[in-house]
Amino acid sequence: MTQSLEGILARNIALMTQCDVAYQSWQHEPILDFATDERIGNELGWTATPTKSLFLSFKNGEYALLLTHRDARLDSKKVKALMGKRPSIASDEEMIAQLGCVPGAVCPFGMPVAIPLIVDDVLFSFEELMYTPGPPEYTFAFGVPSLSALLDALPNPVYRLNA
Repeated sequence: MTQSLEGILARNIALMTQCDVAYQSWQHEPILDFATDERIGNELGWTATPTKSLFLSFKNGEYALLLTHRDARLDSKKVKALMGKRPSIASDEEMIAQLGCVPGAVCPFGMPVAIPLIVDDVLFSFEELMYTPGPPEYTFAFGVPSLSALLDALPNPVYRLNA
């Protein structure tokens, strides 16, 4: 069953509230590519580190989501070492069917419970992170010290890459 973008946004707001995380929220034109992201970030004066969520598929029909820095590339060997199977980037169709997100605006929180979240440890080296909380017209930013609390509150399996 595909989730609605509004439902994903509501789950993200609830997660932030449940974990007592102070966060910033912006509403803007849809961001679906890096060029628009950079332009809007400059216009709004964003200083948080941008993240990227890669929806991964495995040959056995399972999925996972990798949360990493916007400029990072998928390291298939590290993910295979962590998960025990080689990943590939899932198709837009698979991602839409499984997550309900829009291509270019994949949300790392509020996914179906069966989908594991792989978090790149590099994210813990920054002060603030920002991400799309569902609808591509929204961006959330929060302090990295809150990341562990957010991850602990998720019902999904969470794995640390490079831990």
